[in-house]
Amino acid sequence: MAEIIDQSEIMFQAFEPLTQNRFVMYIEGIPSFLIKSVGSPPFNSNEIVLDHINVQRKIKGKTTWDNVTATLYQAISPSAAQAAMEWFRLSHESVTGRDGYSDFYKKDITIKGLGPTGDVVQEWTLKGAFILGGTFGDFDWTSDAPLEIELTISYDYAILNY
Repeated sequence: MAEIIDQSEIMFQAFEPLTQNRFVMYIEGIPSFLIKSVGSPPFNSNEIVLDHINVQRKIKGKTTWDNVTATLYQAISPSAAQAAMEWFRLSHESVTGRDGYSDFYKKDITIKGLGPTGDVVQEWTLKGAFILGGTFGDFDWTSDAPLEIELTISYDYAILNY
């Protein structure tokens, strides 16, 4: 017996894809215009294998959210390096060796995907984010490229609001 195909499956459907260059990222203390790029929040769900006689069953284990990397432009003023270090100093003070309480250094970060007219069409919230590591760029006599900062950001979990 022949299957009838629905018209909506074969006819043209208008759509507007999200593009990589239309986003705004909000981190308290760091101006949004200094943020060049950021990865979307990746996740992994581990599996648990249950052995029973000659077969295996698999169920979902703990879900982990992997780190994201944010790239910032290093401006003379305002200084992205200074802003990043102020956030990092909330978790560790290099001079004294003192570590801070998580309540001080953990922040919520928002990444908003924008439509072609600047409207917010997607919003991620990274809960409990903190700087795990960073590099402040390389100085090079042979290059005139802008200096960039890379921050590795760890977080507890992410929420896709819409």
